[in-house]
Amino acid sequence: MPRLHCAARSIFGLFSIALVIGFSVHAADAPTVITLPGTRVFPESITSLKDGTLIIGSLGHGNVLRIAPGKTEAEEWIKPGTGGLNSILGVLADEKDSLLWVCSNKFEDKGEATAVKTFDLKTGAPKNSYPLSGAKAVCNDIAISDNGIAYISDTEQAIIFMVKPGGTALEEAAKDPLLAGADGLAFGDKTTLYVNSFTTNKFVRLDIGPNGKATKVVELKTSRTLGRPDGMRTLGKDRLLMAENAGVMSIVTINAQKDAAQFQNLKEGLPETPGVTATKGMAWVLEGKLNYMDDGDHKGQDPGTFKIYAVPLPKP
Repeated sequence: MPRLHCAARSIFGLFSIALVIGFSVHAADAPTVITLPGTRVFPESITSLKDGTLIIGSLGHGNVLRIAPGKTEAEEWIKPGTGGLNSILGVLADEKDSLLWVCSNKFEDKGEATAVKTFDLKTGAPKNSYPLSGAKAVCNDIAISDNGIAYISDTEQAIIFMVKPGGTALEEAAKDPLLAGADGLAFGDKTTLYVNSFTTNKFVRLDIGPNGKATKVVELKTSRTLGRPDGMRTLGKDRLLMAENAGVMSIVTINAQKDAAQFQNLKEGLPETPGVTATKGMAWVLEGKLNYMDDGDHKGQDPGTFKIYAVPLPKP
């Protein structure tokens, strides 16, 4: 998260991975809360596959976890340092091209430069790495267009980068003051990319041209004030999921004609929720507790365990 970008962060040691069910509605039902045991995991982003697999990036340990469909145990799928991994922010599964995209950041001047990296979605083997230009670059989140262009938010430099299929380097897709603090990314349709800002609480629309670059950057009116918005996922045309570190997870419905966004809160009162994903009619939202990494009274204290909450999605 952007608060982490102003101070050095350490990657903590490996942990023994197992998951336990927090509680279930019925024994035969999927869990509604999954608890990650141990401490200092600091899960920052979550993505999912159509079969229900959950994939989680750990900021605290710099590794990637995977939970098989219907299971309540996790495996350490991609180890710290694999393919040059450092501190992990965004993760995104691209099933069309069988890739996992990962935002790897160089904090504390250790390890490889900040980059967005790809891994084989089946094996976890490293594929490609695309460094972000700029000394202050922070790779935060990823979204993939229908034609396979990957878009990456740079929180510190107010830039949205892109890499086209077969490309070997990132290009600037957009750079604008409205993109200050750019964090979560999600497409509303083939040519509309939405961006939120963790630092300014703005919600922005990018109109994407034929060359993949933004032709217009527009701030949207929101039905309520946002609270440190973060991860987003597409649910349908101009319908998104958004997690906010104020402890709220919402469905966002866009009225493109009025440049307005309506927020329907699905879950509130959570301890900092940086990531969200959707699979099989269920939204999964992460408990991040990033304040234990860098906020005054909590910094350095034991954050305890971390939870993943499942919330049924209402029909459109």
